[in-house]
Amino acid sequence: MRGMPETLFVGLSELLTMDASLARSGATAVQDAGERALGLLRDAAVLAGDDGRVAWVGAASDAPRRPGQRVVDLQGAVVLPGLVDAHTHLVYAGDRTQDFAARCAGESYEAVAARGGGIRLTVRATRAASRDELVELARPRLLDLVAHGVTTVEIKSGYGLTVADELKCLEVARRLADEGLARIVPTVLGAHIVPDEFKGDRGAYVRLVTDELLPEAARLRLARHVDVFCETGAFSLDETLRILDRGRELGFGLKVHAEQLTRTGAAAAAARLGAVSADHLERAEDEDIAAMAEHGTVAVLLPGAAVFLGARDRAPARRLLDAGVPVALSTDCNPGTCPSRHLPLMATLGCVYLGLAPHEALLGITRHAARALGLTDGTGTLAPGAPCDLAVCEAPGWRHIPYLMGHNPVRETWVAARQVHARATTRAGL
Repeated sequence: MRGMPETLFVGLSELLTMDASLARSGATAVQDAGERALGLLRDAAVLAGDDGRVAWVGAASDAPRRPGQRVVDLQGAVVLPGLVDAHTHLVYAGDRTQDFAARCAGESYEAVAARGGGIRLTVRATRAASRDELVELARPRLLDLVAHGVTTVEIKSGYGLTVADELKCLEVARRLADEGLARIVPTVLGAHIVPDEFKGDRGAYVRLVTDELLPEAARLRLARHVDVFCETGAFSLDETLRILDRGRELGFGLKVHAEQLTRTGAAAAAARLGAVSADHLERAEDEDIAAMAEHGTVAVLLPGAAVFLGARDRAPARRLLDAGVPVALSTDCNPGTCPSRHLPLMATLGCVYLGLAPHEALLGITRHAARALGLTDGTGTLAPGAPCDLAVCEAPGWRHIPYLMGHNPVRETWVAARQVHARATTRAGL
């Protein structure tokens, strides 16, 4: 990356650094506690070094100017750190619109799955697809995320459910990472469901995951985390803990799908194992929240999935925050329960559906989401030393980002001070 010129970004009407220590007084004075939490600077500038990381942030009038700098005028934009989507299932083949129609007609998610739809349908299609086909299918989904300001994306496997097919999906994620459109954080989710061929011997499939898939994924360095879907019809708490414990032995970070459709106790148990995140949490109770707070486990909430499924329960976002649990928001982009790549919309749903304040929702798609992926290099912030990843928004002010429901405010997306997406301005009418 070194060898790039320094890049000075100017013309930022508002800069959300997501680092409260950077909030300034005087001309850039913040108005309330929410703006202080966002590390808000007005009339700001950002300097990226030749390594693509933030070298300086501050008032535009104080910006360091040196010969040979590239200067980029963002023309009054509201600028956030590149957004972080901490829970996606981008790599898959097949179509689930018939499942969607069945649920619209009143059939439950569980009933659709029991008759061979749901995840099993996607598994059949994904197994039949080649690596090249899966790359061609996943790339437009990734591009759509990038067009919505996302610069860091977690991608799970989970639709292969054989050693070869799970590794195939992780290899597709690596190929997407190599294309440089976004930073990819891969997660092995071989424990998504028990595949049909192991219905008569669940233990054998758990052993395949612990004894074959996870060691091979570790050897090939194809994944950063291991995840398990702990749920009725998927994996029991005991099976989940066996898989997570094996993942921990192999050096993976731990994540868990927990307390979504039923309460299993997986969030608390995974937190005690040191999980970086517990995801979904619609059925989480006080015991789960307390364990997550004690052990520093991030809550990744997926309001799009709950809305798309017509769920009656809502994740307890306010109780989580009040207990000291960081709350991230994600698309859960997947073919069955939330086929959305609109992370700003999830910030809106975080506010109107889960009860977050606008600043809490924006922290949930930046700094807290990075923490849910175990990233400690400043991702999700624009503090000195952090990657210079930018979501450049056309908006009158930062609150418009969650306020304008369904509107995509992102005009440009930058990764390491390199533009990866741009569209025409649409400021009029906002």
